[in-house]
Amino acid sequence: MERRTIGAAALEVGAVGLGCMPMSWAYSGSRQRGDASLRTVHAALDASGQAATLLDTADMYGPFTNELLLGRVLKERRADAFVSTKCGLLVGDQHIVANGRPGYVKRACDASLRRLQTETIDLYQLHRADPEVPVEETWGAMAELVAAGKVRALGLCAMGARARRRPAPGRPVPGLHEATVRQLERVQQVFPVSAVQAELSVWSPEALDALLPWCAARGIGFLAAMPLGNGFLTGTLTPGQGFEPDDLRARHPRFTAEMMAANQPLVVGLRKIAERHGATPAQVALAWVLAQGRHVVPVPGAKRERWAVENAGAASVRLTAQDLREIAALPAALGSWD
Repeated sequence: MERRTIGAAALEVGAVGLGCMPMSWAYSGSRQRGDASLRTVHAALDASGQAATLLDTADMYGPFTNELLLGRVLKERRADAFVSTKCGLLVGDQHIVANGRPGYVKRACDASLRRLQTETIDLYQLHRADPEVPVEETWGAMAELVAAGKVRALGLCAMGARARRRPAPGRPVPGLHEATVRQLERVQQVFPVSAVQAELSVWSPEALDALLPWCAARGIGFLAAMPLGNGFLTGTLTPGQGFEPDDLRARHPRFTAEMMAANQPLVVGLRKIAERHGATPAQVALAWVLAQGRHVVPVPGAKRERWAVENAGAASVRLTAQDLREIAALPAALGSWD
């Protein structure tokens, strides 16, 4: 598989990563049998050939069970994987709250290392900044983890609100990612940011306006979260299908029957291009993300082996200028969190 480089630390990974969250958290059937999830992770590692696969997890997924799952694989195949995990969010009975206190961050890292059965985390990300703690203090504690050899590089997640319409080129969406850029500029003064993780897909392209160029100009890697639009861009979901109550899509405005039907032209457009390449709509959606810059690594979630292998195959799909023009001309996705 093609290799890509993350950040000034020149961390090398395969072009397509594996989002491990769906195996333990937030989607219907997430709490599947462990052996099925293990096979999925192994399939992703095998599909990368000689390139280390970026495995993206977090201590809150489960909580904790996702890291424990990956630890079973890493115990045998640590050299094949690039491990990215996150800290900063605590899961309670009713709420998820941020915790950026330095002491907590250090304890969270030690706990993740134990669960992952590894001596070093390749990329340690701040899941959310704690409004009660100056982000510089949290970042300083994370930098100490690098100095201690527990972490190789640091990243920050920027999962901002979705825009209702696709922004025109060069025109920012008010408020979207602006707070994140300010945070990045602050923590960059404390210790280098190696990667930023934020949503980017054909149906949520808002990061193209400011956040992605900001990273490119500074040699910072960009991990594209939800590059398949929570599964919609695969073309395997049908309008009106139900989701289990614990599935995040059950509360997502874009996954009502009305909005899924209204957004079908996106899937139709991707499928048309896919047919020309002998690919799937999901692979074209991922190829579009890959085409946004050499510093971009899509991290699609997958629960099944076949999906992990299919996603990895997107690295071989080369979109033409005409393909990219057709995707740019697709209608903006309707529906938002607002």
